Amino acid sequence: MRIQSFRRLCRCLSALVMAMAVSTAGAQSGVQERKLANGLRVIVKEDHRAPTAVHMVWYVAGSMDEVSGTSGVAHVLEHMMFKGTKTVESGEFSRRIAAAGGRENAFTNRDYTAYFQQVPKSALAQMLQLEADRMSNLLVTESEFSREIKVVMEERRLRTDDQARALVYEALNAEAYVAHPYRRPVIGWMNDLTNMGYLDARNWYAHWYVPNNALVVVVGDAMAEEVFALAQRYYGRIKARALPVRKPQIEPEQRGVRRVVVKAPAELPYLLMGWKCPVLRDMDKDWQPQALEVLMWVLDGNESARLNQSLVRESRLAGEVGAGYDPIGRGAGLCLIEGTPSKGKSAAELEAGLRAELARLVQDGVTEDELARVKAQVVASQVFKRDSIFGQAMEIGQYETAGLSYRDIDRVLEGVKAVSAEQVRAVAKQYLVDDQLTVVVLDPQPLDNAAPRPAMPGARH
Repeated sequence: MRIQSFRRLCRCLSALVMAMAVSTAGAQSGVQERKLANGLRVIVKEDHRAPTAVHMVWYVAGSMDEVSGTSGVAHVLEHMMFKGTKTVESGEFSRRIAAAGGRENAFTNRDYTAYFQQVPKSALAQMLQLEADRMSNLLVTESEFSREIKVVMEERRLRTDDQARALVYEALNAEAYVAHPYRRPVIGWMNDLTNMGYLDARNWYAHWYVPNNALVVVVGDAMAEEVFALAQRYYGRIKARALPVRKPQIEPEQRGVRRVVVKAPAELPYLLMGWKCPVLRDMDKDWQPQALEVLMWVLDGNESARLNQSLVRESRLAGEVGAGYDPIGRGAGLCLIEGTPSKGKSAAELEAGLRAELARLVQDGVTEDELARVKAQVVASQVFKRDSIFGQAMEIGQYETAGLSYRDIDRVLEGVKAVSAEQVRAVAKQYLVDDQLTVVVLDPQPLDNAAPRPAMPGARH
């Protein structure tokens, strides 16, 4: 289940950094960008603290671009990208990166699919060459597909079907979204995977894996002009192609609480509540997403945050609680609160406790001291993120594929720092309401005594 747990993140932050009035303005000023004639955008951020670089290729093609009957194809194609091209044999891509002393992997999201390598700077040119090759020369054969689809199906069994909380999260999305493609799981429905063929993956590649639908991000010990020259040399020869038409897929208005019960083997009940919330679209007008982000930190920013303090430490209604929200995405957003009832307590009692805490926040608001502590934590987390060249590359790619700009990264942080206590109260009152709410409860079933599944062969991530 992919809820951003702010509490767990903040355990890694030192009290000193959290208290610092850190200025991060202008951190993106060293970024340079170039657009090739074929539409490929190349973004470079020089960071010469260590002789290593991250090279990432982002395709604006994720599970939200799939159609019914082919759910999971974006992720399947991610697997196939490691199976060889017209010039590089299957498995050779990874062997070359390992030989260069680097690491590599890929990940599929609802909004995008991305591939990365982190290598010594001397190997950077080879990474651009290899990625450009599989952008245009991938071989999607029936024999390779028939083997890899079994790996993906087993991945679904291990990470979703055999994981009670993952089933709850999947059920929440399927219930919260009626029309929007976020209702489909990134891994795909098992029936779709069972009936998928190699031509489905080949067509996905042909439709979306084109330079005018891609973004190259390089962060680390590299000179921007040299990277642009390499990008022109390797990527510039690939021809642009027309993309499929993306039609608006607006979620209809919700008209009341939606509830689902999931029965699965587990030791304890589990509660997941999700409210539809806006995401960032217009940096000049949208303040609600920053206020919602601060709200989630107020609820679950550290061990002394409201939910943990009230429901775990004081009332002992919950064994654990968490909250999360991601303001960056191509589709609709969700504010999520999760929790496990304490022994002897029910999910209904925990939900009532959570509702009481939200009502108290709406009634009384947040204090200025509380707000100041949360803002310090947000700034501290950003400082720690920028210590990593991989984290910097991830942030640039996520913003850009969501239709924002890397230039907005600092603006979002400044927006968070400008959020007022009244704005936090206002978004809680406006968005954390029943007409936006979906509730999923795990009804724990007896645990069987079956032996655990073996590790998946050939898993990428």
